Amino acid sequence: MAQTAPDTLAQSRYAACIEACNACAATCDFCSAACLREDDVAHMARCIALDMDCAAICRLAAAAMARESAHVSEICQLCARMCDACAQECKKHQHAHCQDCAKACERCAQMCREMAAA
Repeated sequence: MAQTAPDTLAQSRYAACIEACNACAATCDFCSAACLREDDVAHMARCIALDMDCAAICRLAAAAMARESAHVSEICQLCARMCDACAQECKKHQHAHCQDCAKACERCAQMCREMAAA
């Protein structure tokens, strides 16, 4: 039996948000690893924890969109909230990796809010 190609409409509808989620997850992973190498790791503990949580929910959101889960809206809403929290924490730190992470989180949060509203 031949397999059919994925629904191109759904693929295009989710593509930008999936990309933003995957990019955010990778940036959060980099940020958390870089934070662990900072001189005052204890000062970075909240940032590291939020980076890890954010990366996990971004990956969940991307996977949910890829499989067109019935719960995409709710997952994207949660992802946007987690990304907002991570961005706010990262903005408190002047490290380049934290500032880059904040930008990726803000972009992902915006994309997820738009997806949740669609």
